[in-house]
Amino acid sequence: MKNRLVLLILLSLASSGIAFAGKGHDHKEDDGMDDFSGIEIEESHDDHGDEGHQHKEEGHGHKDDGHEEKGHDHGDGHGHGHGEAASDAELSADQRRMAGIETMKVKSQSLGDAITAPGEVILNAYRTTKVTPRTPAQVIKRHARLGDHVKKGQPLVTLSSVEMAESQGALMKAHTELRRVEKLGRKVVSEKRFVTAQIAYQQAFAKVKAYGMTEKQIKSLIKTGDATHATGEFRLLSFQNGTVISDDFVVGELIEPGYELMTISDESVLWIEARLTPEDTARIAVGSPAQVQIGKRWLSGKVTRERHTLDETTRTLAVHIEVANKNDEIHPGQFVHVVIEGNNKRQGIVVPVEAVLRSPDGDWQVFVETAQDRFEPREVKILKTVGNQILIEGIAEGTTIVGKGAFFVQSQMAKGGFDPHNH
Repeated sequence: MKNRLVLLILLSLASSGIAFAGKGHDHKEDDGMDDFSGIEIEESHDDHGDEGHQHKEEGHGHKDDGHEEKGHDHGDGHGHGHGEAASDAELSADQRRMAGIETMKVKSQSLGDAITAPGEVILNAYRTTKVTPRTPAQVIKRHARLGDHVKKGQPLVTLSSVEMAESQGALMKAHTELRRVEKLGRKVVSEKRFVTAQIAYQQAFAKVKAYGMTEKQIKSLIKTGDATHATGEFRLLSFQNGTVISDDFVVGELIEPGYELMTISDESVLWIEARLTPEDTARIAVGSPAQVQIGKRWLSGKVTRERHTLDETTRTLAVHIEVANKNDEIHPGQFVHVVIEGNNKRQGIVVPVEAVLRSPDGDWQVFVETAQDRFEPREVKILKTVGNQILIEGIAEGTTIVGKGAFFVQSQMAKGGFDPHNH
């Protein structure tokens, strides 16, 4: 009777939507309750037809018995693609182009110690000329402006000079006299007069040329045969191909000899002046490789000059590093960071800094091309870093790696690989 009463109570609770499992009940009052711990609620379905209770029991059973198994399935089916990095990645030609990925074959090289110093971009004195008058003159016309790219022989400025006018007149007079004696011949004129005429012409010619006229301009003036063209006007021409770096004058201004009208320089090759201690200077030599950092960019160069006198204020030696500047990336007066490779060298595989990245477990790695457009990470050891180059070991000479764009490859692997067809 007592057991039947308990059964009726359980059935009443079940019909109210309350799930109950006897085996989960810890409060045992007597043996009778223990006898009912194995009773399943489904036995009451015929009497009550409680479909809602059936649904509740199934949900309860999933929570107690099936949750761990379901979670395991989730980890295998879904977490494998997104929770773990793929072992390699494949890229299409379009993906490589869009991501800017470039590969390179590594080779064994020597890399010296890194000697760092601040530097300043200066003009290459061996590729620079200054435009100056050699006689007092007035600026008549400007033919080139600041920043213009000029060619060798191109007119830069027209000047007018009293001294030049006198020299031009003397030249035309000497030329006329020389033609007369040459026409008369040595049988008519004395040797002394003939030689005197030649000397007068040569001196007048040299003086006009020294004042700034070119031989072509002088011959053109003489060819006119008209003394009225001896006005003292002449043009200063560019001695080289280059850029107008300065033009500190105005039209109409009176200029003294030696005044710097313009500076023309070939900026395709510039100097970086770095100041080193005597001890650091002893560790490098003319021709030592160097790297110049400008923001996030690096330019390669080499040491071309070393001064042998200390700066009285800083007690340092100036070193000039020559760098190519074809894309006009740097300009005189700009401050940069310099890394010069010292004489103490070590042999190994040298790669760009951006080719080496940290792996998820903290090790250094590069990405090796194992097949056409397929890459996989390879652990390496860093031996030395000099500027934008790293000396490593762990891969063989001749191996093809990602030299540029390694971060993109790593990020795709971290996602668990990607579809090369962008699906």
